[in-house]
Amino acid sequence: MWRRWQRLPADQKKHPEFVQMIKKIPVEMLKVGMYIHDLGSDWMSHPFLRNKFPVRADEEVQKIVSSGIHEVYIDTDKGLDAAHAQTEEEVKHEVEAQMMKIAEQEIVPARRFTAAEEYGRAKQVHSEANLIVRGILNDVRLGQQVHMEKVEPVVEKVTESILRNAGALLSLSRIKNKDDYTFMHSVSVGALMVTFCKAMGMSKEVIHHAGIGGMLHDIGKMKIPDNILNKPGRLTDDEFKVMKCHVVESKQILTQTDGITETAVMVAAQHHERHDGSGYPEGLKGEAISQLGQMAAIVDVYDAITSDRCYHKGMTPTDALRKIFEWSKFHFNPVLVQAFMRTIGIYPVGTLVLLESGRLGVVVEQSETNLLQPKVKVFYSTKSQTYIPPQEVDLSRAMGKGGADKIVSHELAEKWKIDPMRFL
Repeated sequence: MWRRWQRLPADQKKHPEFVQMIKKIPVEMLKVGMYIHDLGSDWMSHPFLRNKFPVRADEEVQKIVSSGIHEVYIDTDKGLDAAHAQTEEEVKHEVEAQMMKIAEQEIVPARRFTAAEEYGRAKQVHSEANLIVRGILNDVRLGQQVHMEKVEPVVEKVTESILRNAGALLSLSRIKNKDDYTFMHSVSVGALMVTFCKAMGMSKEVIHHAGIGGMLHDIGKMKIPDNILNKPGRLTDDEFKVMKCHVVESKQILTQTDGITETAVMVAAQHHERHDGSGYPEGLKGEAISQLGQMAAIVDVYDAITSDRCYHKGMTPTDALRKIFEWSKFHFNPVLVQAFMRTIGIYPVGTLVLLESGRLGVVVEQSETNLLQPKVKVFYSTKSQTYIPPQEVDLSRAMGKGGADKIVSHELAEKWKIDPMRFL
Protein backbone atom coordinates (compact mmCIF):
# COMPACT_ATOMS: atom_id res chain seq x y z
CA MET A 1 0.00 0.00 0.00
CA TRP A 2 2.88 2.38 0.86
CA ARG A 3 4.47 2.06 -2.61
CA ARG A 4 1.10 2.35 -4.33
CA TRP A 5 0.40 5.56 -2.33
CA GLN A 6 3.76 7.02 -3.42
CA ARG A 7 2.90 6.58 -7.11
CA LEU A 8 -0.49 8.33 -6.84
CA PRO A 9 -1.11 11.98 -7.83
CA ALA A 10 -1.47 14.38 -4.88
CA ASP A 11 -5.24 14.83 -5.35
CA GLN A 12 -5.84 11.09 -5.16
CA LYS A 13 -3.80 10.79 -1.95
CA LYS A 14 -6.53 12.83 -0.23
CA HIS A 15 -9.00 9.98 -0.73
CA PRO A 16 -10.24 8.58 2.62
CA GLU A 17 -8.63 5.23 1.81
CA PHE A 18 -5.23 6.90 2.13
CA VAL A 19 -5.78 9.09 5.17
CA GLN A 20 -3.00 8.46 7.67
CA MET A 21 -4.18 6.40 10.60
CA ILE A 22 -2.31 5.64 13.79
CA LYS A 23 -3.70 2.61 15.66
CA LYS A 24 -2.91 0.85 18.90
CA ILE A 25 -2.55 -2.94 18.89
CA PRO A 26 -1.37 -5.64 21.32
CA VAL A 27 2.03 -7.06 20.36
CA GLU A 28 0.31 -10.39 19.64
CA MET A 29 -1.15 -8.74 16.52
CA LEU A 30 2.17 -7.28 15.37
CA LYS A 31 3.60 -8.80 12.20
CA VAL A 32 6.11 -8.24 9.44
CA GLY A 33 4.98 -5.48 7.10
CA MET A 34 3.58 -3.22 9.81
CA TYR A 35 5.19 0.12 10.62
CA ILE A 36 5.87 0.98 14.26
CA HIS A 37 4.83 4.55 15.02
CA ASP A 38 5.43 4.35 18.78
CA LEU A 39 6.65 1.50 21.00
CA GLY A 40 4.14 2.22 23.75
CA SER A 41 6.82 2.49 26.40
CA ASP A 42 9.06 5.12 27.93
CA TRP A 43 12.23 5.44 25.84
CA MET A 44 14.48 4.44 28.78
CA SER A 45 12.93 0.97 28.98
CA HIS A 46 13.58 -0.38 25.50
CA PRO A 47 16.79 -1.05 23.52
CA PHE A 48 15.64 0.15 20.09
CA LEU A 49 17.63 2.83 18.30
CA ARG A 50 14.44 4.43 17.02
CA ASN A 51 10.84 4.70 18.15
CA LYS A 52 9.54 4.61 14.57
CA PHE A 53 10.56 1.88 12.10
CA PRO A 54 9.17 -0.77 9.70
CA VAL A 55 8.95 -4.35 10.97
CA ARG A 56 10.96 -6.36 8.46
CA ALA A 57 11.54 -9.68 10.23
CA ASP A 58 9.96 -11.99 12.81
CA GLU A 59 13.08 -11.52 14.92
CA GLU A 60 12.17 -7.85 15.36
CA VAL A 61 8.73 -8.82 16.63
CA GLN A 62 10.28 -11.22 19.15
CA LYS A 63 12.72 -8.53 20.28
CA ILE A 64 9.82 -6.14 20.95
CA VAL A 65 7.96 -8.82 22.94
CA SER A 66 11.05 -9.79 24.96
CA SER A 67 11.62 -6.12 25.82
CA GLY A 68 8.48 -6.16 27.95
CA ILE A 69 6.41 -4.12 25.50
CA HIS A 70 2.75 -5.16 25.48
CA GLU A 71 1.14 -2.67 23.09
CA VAL A 72 2.43 -0.59 20.18
CA TYR A 73 1.10 2.09 17.87
CA ILE A 74 1.29 1.37 14.15
CA ASP A 75 1.06 3.73 11.17
CA THR A 76 -1.34 2.14 8.67
CA ASP A 77 -0.29 4.65 6.03
CA LYS A 78 3.26 3.27 6.02
CA GLY A 79 2.53 -0.40 6.63
CA LEU A 80 -0.10 -3.09 7.06
CA ASP A 81 -3.36 -2.29 8.83
CA ALA A 82 -5.03 -4.01 11.79
CA ALA A 83 -8.78 -4.17 11.42
CA HIS A 84 -10.94 -3.04 14.35
CA ALA A 85 -7.97 -1.70 16.33
CA GLN A 86 -8.47 1.53 18.26
CA THR A 87 -7.11 4.69 16.70
CA GLU A 88 -4.64 6.89 18.55
CA GLU A 89 -7.31 9.56 19.00
CA GLU A 90 -9.80 7.05 20.40
CA VAL A 91 -7.21 5.83 22.92
CA LYS A 92 -6.31 9.39 23.86
CA HIS A 93 -9.94 10.38 24.47
CA GLU A 94 -10.57 7.20 26.47
CA VAL A 95 -7.53 7.76 28.71
CA GLU A 96 -8.31 11.46 29.18
CA ALA A 97 -11.90 10.62 30.15
CA GLN A 98 -10.61 8.23 32.83
CA MET A 99 -8.18 10.87 34.09
CA MET A 100 -10.92 13.50 34.23
CA LYS A 101 -13.10 11.27 36.43
CA ILE A 102 -10.22 10.88 38.88
CA ALA A 103 -9.52 14.61 38.82
CA GLU A 104 -13.12 15.51 39.63
CA GLN A 105 -13.38 13.12 42.57
CA GLU A 106 -10.21 13.90 44.49
CA ILE A 107 -9.18 16.73 46.80
CA VAL A 108 -5.74 18.33 46.79
CA PRO A 109 -4.24 19.05 50.25
CA ALA A 110 -4.01 22.70 51.32
CA ARG A 111 -0.67 24.54 51.09
CA ARG A 112 1.00 26.80 53.65
CA PHE A 113 2.12 29.37 51.06
CA THR A 114 1.19 30.19 47.48
CA ALA A 115 3.57 29.25 44.67
CA ALA A 116 4.28 32.95 44.10
CA GLU A 117 5.26 33.41 47.76
CA GLU A 118 7.57 30.38 47.67
CA TYR A 119 9.06 30.88 44.20
CA GLY A 120 12.02 33.06 45.26
CA ARG A 121 13.09 30.71 48.04
CA ALA A 122 12.55 27.70 45.79
CA LYS A 123 14.93 29.16 43.18
CA GLN A 124 17.68 29.42 45.79
CA VAL A 125 17.08 25.87 47.04
CA HIS A 126 16.98 24.50 43.50
CA SER A 127 20.24 26.23 42.55
CA GLU A 128 22.02 25.02 45.69
CA ALA A 129 20.75 21.46 45.26
CA ASN A 130 22.02 21.28 41.69
CA LEU A 131 25.42 22.56 42.78
CA ILE A 132 25.71 20.05 45.63
CA VAL A 133 24.56 17.07 43.57
CA ARG A 134 26.94 17.99 40.74
CA GLY A 135 29.81 18.00 43.25
CA ILE A 136 28.80 14.68 44.81
CA LEU A 137 28.46 12.90 41.47
CA ASN A 138 31.75 14.31 40.22
CA ASP A 139 33.44 13.10 43.41
CA VAL A 140 32.12 9.58 42.75
CA ARG A 141 33.41 9.75 39.18
CA LEU A 142 36.86 10.43 40.64
CA GLY A 143 36.57 7.42 42.95
CA GLN A 144 35.73 9.31 46.14
CA GLN A 145 33.15 8.39 48.78
CA VAL A 146 29.70 9.96 49.07
CA HIS A 147 29.72 12.35 52.01
CA MET A 148 26.27 12.29 53.61
CA GLU A 149 26.95 15.51 55.48
CA LYS A 150 26.71 17.25 52.09
CA VAL A 151 23.51 15.49 51.06
CA GLU A 152 21.45 15.70 54.26
CA PRO A 153 21.17 19.52 54.52
CA VAL A 154 20.14 20.03 50.90
CA VAL A 155 17.41 17.35 51.16
CA GLU A 156 16.18 19.13 54.31
CA LYS A 157 15.94 22.42 52.41
CA VAL A 158 14.14 20.76 49.49
CA THR A 159 11.68 19.18 51.93
CA GLU A 160 11.04 22.49 53.71
CA SER A 161 10.33 24.21 50.38
CA ILE A 162 7.95 21.46 49.34
CA LEU A 163 6.14 21.59 52.68
CA ARG A 164 5.57 25.31 52.10
CA ASN A 165 4.44 24.81 48.47
CA ALA A 166 5.49 21.91 46.24
CA GLY A 167 4.43 23.56 42.98
CA ALA A 168 7.11 26.26 43.09
CA LEU A 169 10.11 23.92 43.29
CA LEU A 170 8.63 21.29 40.97
CA SER A 171 7.97 23.91 38.28
CA LEU A 172 11.65 24.90 38.46
CA SER A 173 12.70 21.26 38.24
CA ARG A 174 11.29 21.03 34.70
CA ILE A 175 13.89 23.51 33.46
CA LYS A 176 17.03 21.62 32.49
CA ASN A 177 20.28 22.27 30.68
CA LYS A 178 20.83 19.36 28.29
CA ASP A 179 24.55 19.25 29.14
CA ASP A 180 23.80 18.94 32.88
CA TYR A 181 20.88 16.56 32.52
CA THR A 182 22.14 13.83 34.89
CA PHE A 183 22.69 16.28 37.77
CA MET A 184 19.45 18.20 37.26
CA HIS A 185 17.40 15.03 36.76
CA SER A 186 18.75 13.73 40.08
CA VAL A 187 17.58 16.85 41.92
CA SER A 188 14.16 16.66 40.24
CA VAL A 189 13.64 13.01 41.18
CA GLY A 190 14.63 13.81 44.77
CA ALA A 191 12.12 16.66 44.91
CA LEU A 192 9.38 14.56 43.31
CA MET A 193 9.97 11.71 45.76
CA VAL A 194 9.69 14.10 48.72
CA THR A 195 6.46 15.54 47.28
CA PHE A 196 4.98 12.12 46.50
CA CYS A 197 5.86 10.65 49.92
CA LYS A 198 4.39 13.68 51.69
CA ALA A 199 1.15 13.32 49.72
CA MET A 200 1.02 9.63 50.67
CA GLY A 201 1.12 10.57 54.34
CA MET A 202 4.49 8.97 55.09
CA SER A 203 6.52 9.84 58.16
CA LYS A 204 9.03 12.69 58.15
CA GLU A 205 11.87 10.17 58.46
CA VAL A 206 10.74 8.12 55.45
CA ILE A 207 10.21 11.29 53.39
CA HIS A 208 13.74 12.44 54.18
CA HIS A 209 15.44 9.16 53.28
CA ALA A 210 13.30 8.68 50.15
CA GLY A 211 14.40 12.17 49.08
CA ILE A 212 18.05 11.16 49.56
CA GLY A 213 17.48 7.98 47.55
CA GLY A 214 15.82 9.96 44.78
CA MET A 215 18.60 12.52 44.67
CA LEU A 216 21.27 9.78 44.47
CA HIS A 217 19.31 7.25 42.40
CA ASP A 218 21.49 7.67 39.30
CA ILE A 219 24.82 7.89 41.09
CA GLY A 220 25.90 4.65 39.39
CA LYS A 221 25.92 6.47 36.05
CA MET A 222 29.23 7.99 37.15
CA LYS A 223 30.71 4.52 36.57
CA ILE A 224 29.38 4.35 33.00
CA PRO A 225 31.89 5.30 30.26
CA ASP A 226 31.46 8.90 29.08
CA ASN A 227 31.06 7.87 25.44
CA ILE A 228 27.90 5.97 26.42
CA LEU A 229 26.56 8.24 29.16
CA ASN A 230 26.90 11.39 27.05
CA LYS A 231 26.20 9.90 23.63
CA PRO A 232 24.16 12.45 21.60
CA GLY A 233 21.79 9.84 20.23
CA ARG A 234 20.10 6.53 20.89
CA LEU A 235 22.20 3.70 22.32
CA THR A 236 23.01 0.47 20.50
CA ASP A 237 21.99 -2.87 22.05
CA ASP A 238 25.42 -3.36 23.61
CA GLU A 239 25.55 0.23 24.88
CA PHE A 240 22.06 -0.15 26.35
CA LYS A 241 23.21 -3.25 28.27
CA VAL A 242 26.11 -1.26 29.71
CA MET A 243 23.83 1.65 30.62
CA LYS A 244 21.46 -0.68 32.48
CA CYS A 245 24.34 -1.58 34.79
CA HIS A 246 24.08 1.84 36.41
CA VAL A 247 21.34 0.58 38.75
CA VAL A 248 23.58 -2.16 40.18
CA GLU A 249 26.41 0.37 40.44
CA SER A 250 24.12 2.80 42.30
CA LYS A 251 23.13 0.12 44.80
CA GLN A 252 26.75 -0.90 45.35
CA ILE A 253 27.98 2.68 45.86
CA LEU A 254 25.19 3.57 48.27
CA THR A 255 25.45 0.31 50.23
CA GLN A 256 29.09 1.19 50.90
CA THR A 257 28.24 4.74 51.98
CA ASP A 258 28.41 5.49 55.71
CA GLY A 259 25.16 6.81 57.14
CA ILE A 260 22.92 5.75 54.26
CA THR A 261 19.66 3.96 55.10
CA GLU A 262 18.06 0.90 53.53
CA THR A 263 15.16 3.13 52.48
CA ALA A 264 17.41 5.37 50.37
CA VAL A 265 19.21 2.37 48.84
CA MET A 266 15.87 0.75 47.95
CA VAL A 267 14.74 3.82 45.98
CA ALA A 268 17.93 3.76 43.89
CA ALA A 269 18.00 -0.03 43.48
CA GLN A 270 14.40 -0.41 42.26
CA HIS A 271 13.64 2.69 40.17
CA HIS A 272 13.88 0.71 36.91
CA GLU A 273 11.79 -2.24 38.05
CA ARG A 274 8.37 -2.50 36.41
CA HIS A 275 5.05 -3.72 37.79
CA ASP A 276 4.72 -6.46 35.16
CA GLY A 277 8.22 -7.82 35.81
CA SER A 278 9.72 -6.39 32.61
CA GLY A 279 12.11 -4.03 34.42
CA TYR A 280 15.69 -4.41 35.58
CA PRO A 281 18.06 -5.34 37.15
CA GLU A 282 16.14 -8.10 38.99
CA GLY A 283 12.90 -8.29 37.02
CA LEU A 284 10.85 -7.90 40.20
CA LYS A 285 7.08 -8.02 39.76
CA GLY A 286 4.11 -6.45 41.53
CA GLU A 287 4.38 -6.30 45.30
CA ALA A 288 7.87 -7.83 45.16
CA ILE A 289 8.86 -4.24 44.40
CA SER A 290 8.71 -2.03 47.49
CA GLN A 291 6.16 0.78 47.53
CA LEU A 292 8.98 3.34 47.42
CA GLY A 293 10.55 1.49 44.47
CA GLN A 294 7.23 1.61 42.62
CA MET A 295 6.90 5.32 43.38
CA ALA A 296 10.48 5.98 42.25
CA ALA A 297 9.78 4.27 38.91
CA ILE A 298 6.87 6.64 38.28
CA VAL A 299 8.65 9.87 39.17
CA ASP A 300 11.84 8.87 37.32
CA VAL A 301 9.94 8.27 34.07
CA TYR A 302 7.80 11.40 34.54
CA ASP A 303 10.82 13.64 34.90
CA ALA A 304 12.70 11.94 32.06
CA ILE A 305 9.94 12.18 29.46
CA THR A 306 9.19 15.82 30.30
CA SER A 307 12.87 16.77 29.78
CA ASP A 308 14.47 17.79 26.49
CA ARG A 309 17.38 15.61 25.40
CA CYS A 310 19.54 15.64 22.27
CA TYR A 311 17.46 12.80 20.82
CA HIS A 312 14.19 13.27 22.70
CA LYS A 313 11.83 16.27 22.84
CA GLY A 314 10.25 16.52 26.25
CA MET A 315 6.47 16.15 26.58
CA THR A 316 4.30 18.65 28.38
CA PRO A 317 3.55 17.53 31.98
CA THR A 318 -0.10 16.87 31.09
CA ASP A 319 0.83 14.67 28.11
CA ALA A 320 3.41 12.85 30.24
CA LEU A 321 0.80 12.08 32.90
CA ARG A 322 -1.55 10.76 30.21
CA LYS A 323 1.14 8.42 28.85
CA ILE A 324 2.12 7.18 32.32
CA PHE A 325 -1.55 6.60 33.11
CA GLU A 326 -1.83 4.61 29.87
CA TRP A 327 1.35 2.62 30.64
CA SER A 328 0.09 1.84 34.15
CA LYS A 329 -1.95 -0.93 32.57
CA PHE A 330 1.30 -2.92 32.61
CA HIS A 331 4.40 -1.05 33.75
CA PHE A 332 3.32 0.87 36.83
CA ASN A 333 1.09 0.39 39.85
CA PRO A 334 -2.22 2.00 38.70
CA VAL A 335 -3.21 3.06 42.22
CA LEU A 336 0.11 4.85 42.76
CA VAL A 337 -0.09 6.48 39.31
CA GLN A 338 -3.48 7.93 40.24
CA ALA A 339 -2.04 9.12 43.56
CA PHE A 340 0.84 10.78 41.71
CA MET A 341 -1.60 12.56 39.41
CA ARG A 342 -3.45 13.90 42.44
CA THR A 343 -0.13 14.95 43.97
CA ILE A 344 1.09 17.22 41.16
CA GLY A 345 -2.20 17.95 39.38
CA ILE A 346 -3.47 17.24 35.87
CA TYR A 347 -2.12 20.68 34.96
CA PRO A 348 0.96 21.07 37.23
CA VAL A 349 2.08 24.52 38.37
CA GLY A 350 3.91 26.22 35.49
CA THR A 351 1.74 24.63 32.76
CA LEU A 352 0.71 26.97 29.94
CA VAL A 353 -3.02 26.65 29.25
CA LEU A 354 -5.58 28.08 26.83
CA LEU A 355 -8.90 29.08 28.38
CA GLU A 356 -12.36 29.03 26.79
CA SER A 357 -12.30 32.85 26.82
CA GLY A 358 -9.32 32.80 24.42
CA ARG A 359 -6.87 33.90 27.09
CA LEU A 360 -3.51 32.20 27.70
CA GLY A 361 -2.34 31.72 31.26
CA VAL A 362 0.03 29.80 33.48
CA VAL A 363 -1.20 27.50 36.26
CA VAL A 364 -0.10 29.03 39.57
CA GLU A 365 -1.98 26.89 42.09
CA GLN A 366 -4.03 23.71 42.28
CA SER A 367 -7.64 23.82 43.40
CA GLU A 368 -8.34 22.11 46.71
CA THR A 369 -11.48 20.49 45.29
CA ASN A 370 -10.97 19.79 41.57
CA LEU A 371 -7.75 19.23 39.62
CA LEU A 372 -9.44 20.50 36.45
CA GLN A 373 -10.04 23.92 37.97
CA PRO A 374 -6.68 25.34 39.12
CA LYS A 375 -5.83 28.98 39.67
CA VAL A 376 -4.45 30.48 36.46
CA LYS A 377 -2.65 33.77 35.91
CA VAL A 378 -3.85 35.01 32.50
CA PHE A 379 -1.59 37.39 30.57
CA TYR A 380 -2.28 37.07 26.84
CA SER A 381 -5.31 37.30 24.54
CA THR A 382 -5.23 34.99 21.53
CA LYS A 383 -8.14 36.93 20.03
CA SER A 384 -6.32 40.26 19.89
CA GLN A 385 -2.88 38.59 19.90
CA THR A 386 -1.67 41.01 22.55
CA TYR A 387 -0.47 40.84 26.12
CA ILE A 388 -3.05 41.88 28.71
CA PRO A 389 -2.59 42.99 32.33
CA PRO A 390 -1.83 39.80 34.33
CA GLN A 391 -4.84 38.65 36.31
CA GLU A 392 -5.31 35.61 38.56
CA VAL A 393 -8.40 33.56 37.74
CA ASP A 394 -9.70 30.90 40.10
CA LEU A 395 -11.42 28.44 37.75
CA SER A 396 -13.22 26.78 40.68
CA ARG A 397 -15.22 29.95 41.31
CA ALA A 398 -18.50 30.94 39.69
CA MET A 399 -19.31 33.91 37.46
CA GLY A 400 -18.85 37.20 39.29
CA LYS A 401 -16.46 35.65 41.81
CA GLY A 402 -13.34 35.55 39.67
CA GLY A 403 -14.15 32.35 37.77
CA ALA A 404 -16.56 31.35 34.96
CA ASP A 405 -13.85 30.17 32.58
CA LYS A 406 -12.31 26.76 31.91
CA ILE A 407 -9.26 25.13 30.37
CA VAL A 408 -9.65 24.14 26.74
CA SER A 409 -6.14 22.74 26.28
CA HIS A 410 -2.59 22.79 27.56
CA GLU A 411 -0.19 24.52 25.18
CA LEU A 412 3.46 24.37 24.13
CA ALA A 413 5.35 27.49 25.17
CA GLU A 414 7.39 27.23 21.94
CA LYS A 415 4.24 27.51 19.85
CA TRP A 416 3.42 30.91 21.36
CA LYS A 417 7.05 31.97 21.91
CA ILE A 418 6.16 32.65 25.54
CA ASP A 419 8.00 31.81 28.74
CA PRO A 420 5.17 31.09 31.19
CA MET A 421 7.59 30.86 34.12
CA ARG A 422 8.10 34.61 34.17
CA PHE A 423 4.46 35.03 35.18
CA LEU A 424 4.62 32.74 38.22
